[in-house]
Amino acid sequence: MYIEAVPNRNSPPAILLRESYREGRAVKKRTLLNLSDWPSELVDGLRALLKGGAVVPAGQNPFTITRSLPHGAVAAVLGMARAIGLDRVLGPRGNRCRDLVLAMIVNRVIAPASKLATAKALDPETAASSLGAELELGPVDEDELYAALDWLRERQPAIEATLAKRHLQGGMLVLYDVSSRYVEGRCCPLAARGYSRDGKKGKAQIVHGLPSQ
Repeated sequence: MYIEAVPNRNSPPAILLRESYREGRAVKKRTLLNLSDWPSELVDGLRALLKGGAVVPAGQNPFTITRSLPHGAVAAVLGMARAIGLDRVLGPRGNRCRDLVLAMIVNRVIAPASKLATAKALDPETAASSLGAELELGPVDEDELYAALDWLRERQPAIEATLAKRHLQGGMLVLYDVSSRYVEGRCCPLAARGYSRDGKKGKAQIVHGLPSQ
């Protein structure tokens, strides 16, 4: 049996329940019931049943959502990072520090936050997106993120050499912009008194250059 919509001149099509049968070598069909007066949801339900499906009662949700995490931005940024080979530049596959650094970079693009907030956004219990799950990080705390940054600092010369080999050629001009960030506290060896581009007078500053070409 099947449901067929039959054109009906200037009127709406007739909705018919039909079956096929064989008469000799010929395959014919006959109408079992006219469903034209049925509500469309009932017709759709019967059509699903005839195809071997199941019908969910009206008002009942067939799915139970236990948790839903934002994924679109993660897929876009993490996908682009992998497409340009950033994960391979950072370090070998399977290294947890590399994966944590990659997660911090992606999260910085999606939702910049402190290391404590980033750890909470990556941890499965308090995840703010699918990023931690995509990188299979498992539980994450802020101490791990700081340790990963120490690991990254040790790899800085190798990363810079890889990027230079990939993007720079002999005699190429490289331009960079200088910026600064003010620092709270007194224990940062990189910070010193100076002009604040953030307008924070009296605060120690860290000046850094960012390549622009």
